[in-house]
Amino acid sequence: MATKPALQRWTYDEYARLPDDGNRCEIIAGELCVSPSPRPNHQAVLVPLILAMGPFIREHRLGTLYPGPVDLLFAATDYLVPDLAFVRTEREGIVSSRGIEGAPDLVVEILSPSTARRDRGLKRERYASFGVPLYWILDLDRRRVEVFRLAHDPHGSAEVVTETLEWRPVPGGPSLSISVPSIMGTTAR
Repeated sequence: MATKPALQRWTYDEYARLPDDGNRCEIIAGELCVSPSPRPNHQAVLVPLILAMGPFIREHRLGTLYPGPVDLLFAATDYLVPDLAFVRTEREGIVSSRGIEGAPDLVVEILSPSTARRDRGLKRERYASFGVPLYWILDLDRRRVEVFRLAHDPHGSAEVVTETLEWRPVPGGPSLSISVPSIMGTTAR
């Protein structure tokens, strides 16, 4: 009978001492994962998304957006770095000087060729296991957003949105409509 290898445990200090060499380092399920810095088209999509969400969040005092790189410190086996995270106002206590020490209310990843498999697989699994309720994957090549409602169905399929993404950050609160084509813009693929 085969056994799974033990997960590597990392202290936050060990993780924080990894070199700041322009690469993105994450600890996922005990394994060090290194990715190159995001490409320009990746960042060109992140900016309009923040510009669409930011004023709505501020106007309704819903919480705070944290653009990446920002550390999500889940456990000694998982320090993940999403492209964007949102934490509701009443949960801001999970934010420390080190990073976000708990499950944000929304995590967003923008696919890159080097991270697509990990974002859709291992990272989605880890986000679900640590209680992230809502996970968006922006697929630039297909010009769509994949919405995973992890709190309701951690292993379910994505809702694929190509036109208007509806987001209600607080149950019973206001809703924001985000135009997917306008977020994707004319970025070079």
